Parts: sequence; C-alpha cells; structure tokens
Amino acid sequence: MSNSGTSTYVDPDDYQAMVREGRINLVLANAVGFKARQTWVEFSHLRLLRTEETLPRVAYVSLPPEWVFVGFPCKSGSLPTWGGMKLKSDEIVLHGCGERMHYTTSAVSRWGYVSLAPDHLAAYGRTIAGFDLAVPSTGRILRPTGRAKAELLNLHAQACHLAETKPKVITHREIARSLEQQLAHALFNCLVADEVYDPTPTKRHYRNVMAGFEKVLAGRLDRPLRVPDVCATIEVSERTLRTCCAEFLGLSPGRYIRLRRLNVARRLLRHADPDTTTVAAIARRSGFAELGRFAAIYRMAFGELPSTTLAHVRHQSVRFSENA
Repeated sequence: MSNSGTSTYVDPDDYQAMVREGRINLVLANAVGFKARQTWVEFSHLRLLRTEETLPRVAYVSLPPEWVFVGFPCKSGSLPTWGGMKLKSDEIVLHGCGERMHYTTSAVSRWGYVSLAPDHLAAYGRTIAGFDLAVPSTGRILRPTGRAKAELLNLHAQACHLAETKPKVITHREIARSLEQQLAHALFNCLVADEVYDPTPTKRHYRNVMAGFEKVLAGRLDRPLRVPDVCATIEVSERTLRTCCAEFLGLSPGRYIRLRRLNVARRLLRHADPDTTTVAAIARRSGFAELGRFAAIYRMAFGELPSTTLAHVRHQSVRFSENA
C-alpha cells in the first residue's frame, strides 16, 4: 500500500520543521512572501519528494545514513548550487549516505528526490542489470542521457501529480506497483551514466571547512562570534573561509552568521510567551548586543518588528493532507 500527501507552508520555521527526509537548516536573507509546497509519495521501496519554494535561500541539509538519495532540479525552476557546484539542467546528484551539504538557490526553485535503502538499490541493480550499484561515500554529480533523465523526471512528476490531484488512484495496488517498477528502471538508467563528476581534492577540503563552520555556529550562536575566532577554531585562514562561503553560500562569513542569528531569534520569538519574555532577552540569547540595530535588521528580513512577532498569537501556517 502506498502513502502520499501534500502540504503548503507560509513560514520557513514550519517548513524546515516538517521536512520529511532528513534535517534542514534554512536561512533566508528576506523571508517576506515565503511560500513552500511539499509533495511526497511512499511506495513499497521507493520514496519520492517534490518541493517548490518561492524565495532564494541557503539550506544546510543533513540526510539520514540509512537511505540513498538522488536529487535533481525539476523543470521550470532555477538551477541550485550544491556543495559549491552549480548544477546544470541535465545533471543529477547521487548523495552519499548521511551526507551533509549546503544547497543554495537564487530564485524560485523546484527540486525532487528519489530515496531508497541501500540494499534495495543493490537488489534493483541485480534484477535489472545483474550487478550491484555502489553507493558513494560522498556525493557525486551524474550526467545521464537526455532520454534517461527525461523518463525519471516525467515519472516522478506523474506520481506527484497523482498524489496532489487523485490520491486514491495512487493507492491502488496495481497502479502503485507499476509506477514503482517504472521508476526503479528509470532511476537505474540514470545512475549508470558514463559521465561522473567527483569533487576535486580542493572541493572536498572546502566541504570539510564548511562542515566545521556549521559545527561552530551550531554551538555558539548565543554569543558574539567574530570571524577570526571561527577561523582559529576550525584552523583555516580568513581568506579560505571567505572563499568557501562565497562558493557555497554566495555570502560572506559575517553576513551568514548574522542571518543565522536572525533566524534563530525569529524561532525563539514565535514560540515565546510574551507575558514572561522580552525582545531584549531573546536578542541577547541570539547573540545581538544592540537592541535597536537588532530591531532594524530584523524588520528588513521579516517585514515586521520583533515586538510584533512576539505579541502575535501564532497562527496555523501549514495546510496539510495525507492519504493512507
């Protein structure tokens, strides 16, 4: 029996909290007008996910180690930057199990995933071609034939469309089994692509630098944090960190730290009790020492003062449906 559903979000906090595959830390320079839509289908062995987002953003994504993920930009969306590399329209990404990476968009984006357990991937390989498909330890970019990728995208789009418009149809046993078999063949044809782009040693080093940067931020966003101190902690030069941030985030280290803090502050404000908490207290907890400056940059990012966020009763901002 297949399972499917779709949900729409108008607040980035709700969106990143409800991502169904892995964990996502979302950072937006301006969240005014944010909207995201997520559709998923779960077959016996394959899982599909399609997401549409209206605003540019930086995401630090942590995938679960027990699943293999294949990601690709969908038609009519902007092309993302994954791990510091700008994807092309004819490319897909085979992620390493448990991979952590930055995934950056510059405009409206639409992207999809197919995921499955490693042993099911191996079983598909033996059934379809007589050999196991190896899962890389780190992600790599593949360039399948145009026909193979078009077939995968079309089947993925067809399944997600059914989940959104005719959910009872996709739960039909024979239809679900047929779709899953077709998707498995299409996925396999894409994964055996001749053209493979592995990260260079320099790019792998930069990924490690960015992982160290994120680790430092995760534990120290509640107090002032200078870029030289970050560099000393992860043992890289300021020039290297700035180069990494430019390639992976499209931002300077200092601006990224400030945006991360703003997003943390908004999350705290939305969940705080206005009778027992003040804006000043949350600003300090988020590493902002100057309340006036904090209020100004917060309003630029979110379209309202932090006091307004704190005072408002939290509205339901997710529309959700699921079909068993």
